[in-house]
Amino acid sequence: MPAQARWASFDCYGTLVDWNAGIGSELARLWPAEDGARLLERYHEIEPRVQLDGALPYRQVLAESLRLLAESEGLELDPAEEQALGDALPRWPVFAEVPGELRTLRERGWRIAILSNTDPDLLEASLETIGVPADVRITAKDAGSYKPAHGHWETLFERDDVNKERHVHVAASTFHDIAPAAQLGVPAVWINRLGETSDLPRAGELKTLSTLADLLDRIRPA
Repeated sequence: MPAQARWASFDCYGTLVDWNAGIGSELARLWPAEDGARLLERYHEIEPRVQLDGALPYRQVLAESLRLLAESEGLELDPAEEQALGDALPRWPVFAEVPGELRTLRERGWRIAILSNTDPDLLEASLETIGVPADVRITAKDAGSYKPAHGHWETLFERDDVNKERHVHVAASTFHDIAPAAQLGVPAVWINRLGETSDLPRAGELKTLSTLADLLDRIRPA
């Protein structure tokens, strides 16, 4: 592989795979009488705190976050359902434009790396659903930490075939990805699916992955 190949690294869940839909559907199934939007918001507050222990496998992070959500909201959680999120994750839907845009990137010579806060088997299942091969896959297990810690990027840059000057990171989460990319001096494209605002520096911003290949070609010309 040429040393000067262009690399686009991606977060997976929230960027390529609709984790809000995936998590939200499970929360609605478990507690149909509750306010699903409020539970989802609370879940997203809890999970990063659980991830501070970088040694926990992501399945355990999901289970512990779900348990803490139920406990904090006074909800009953059947012990048989503690693994509900991990069991459902391989079925979480892929955003419609993602496979086509990733194929376009590969056709233009971009290498694709996935930097994900998950377990290898769960990421493998999601990538099979996406249907576009990734050249590199770095999970929390590989990095020894969860983003926003820098381990995923540090692991990527240990590769001889990855040149920082030919790399762009693409992600939806300002907390997990855009902020640490800025700290590392990595140009990032924010996929702002939720119409949020942020003062964090980035090389570009899109609502979806549509037209991403054109934007990346402008950021890192061939």
